[in-house]
Amino acid sequence: MADMGRATLAAALREDGRGVLVLIASARGSTPREAGAAMLVTPSRTLGTIGGGAAEHRAIAAAREMLGQPPGARAEIALSLGPALDQCCGGRLSLALARLDAADAGRLDAPTPFVLWPGGPELAAPGRARQVVVYGAGHVGQALVAALSPLPFRLVWIETRPSTFPDPVPPGIETRLTPLPEAEAATADADAFHLVLTHSHAVDLEIVEAVLRRGEFGHLGLIGSTTKRATFARRLAEHGLPPAAIARLACPIGLPGLSDKRPAVIAASVAADLLLRDRAAALRLARGA
Repeated sequence: MADMGRATLAAALREDGRGVLVLIASARGSTPREAGAAMLVTPSRTLGTIGGGAAEHRAIAAAREMLGQPPGARAEIALSLGPALDQCCGGRLSLALARLDAADAGRLDAPTPFVLWPGGPELAAPGRARQVVVYGAGHVGQALVAALSPLPFRLVWIETRPSTFPDPVPPGIETRLTPLPEAEAATADADAFHLVLTHSHAVDLEIVEAVLRRGEFGHLGLIGSTTKRATFARRLAEHGLPPAAIARLACPIGLPGLSDKRPAVIAASVAADLLLRDRAAALRLARGA
């Protein structure tokens, strides 16, 4: 069963009319998924995953029983991932189940953390999903957005050329068609990840400079080679940017050691890199660093 973003779950709830959301409210010890992982059980299908195995099978069975209950019904399940479930993880999961209707779909694809019912167990996601701003909808841009769309990010996709976005765009992605993509850097979240891969090196340079001059961002990646980075670094210095700012530009993008230039491989490499960066940032925040 493939994992899915909450926008996909929201679309399924709207389409099927009713369902039960199963959310990991807390995870302790060794568990297959983290707090905030979710799946949706509707009369005809199950989307998403909380980790598979006997624990997920039991959660699905409980959710199917809840489909016959009125909207707003809720339940809690505590699971120990031990011999009773034929598992040896040793961790514990606390699951929260909520019976939803199509009108509740907005709770699933809202960009901010949500709580399904007042006074119930803690159901907020473990922090607002990080914003990723992708500049460019060419072949690599489309492969990258397809790779990122199921992941725990909020995507903003920016392009200057009409009719470049695919039809349809993956659900839950905000698209912006603008003649001034560099201006979008000013509206991004202060910890956003920026990925620059437009059709034009001149446009790339304007975007990179705008992000670096703003200074508030989580990561700035530019598609290209070490030669392209050296050229950009020289031009940015000529434009007055200090070395410390220029040093924050990552180019090439993705994991080191992967030189394959196929769009799908680049996309997989960049997606893995962003997950690692997002995780590292969360750990630093938790330590108060």
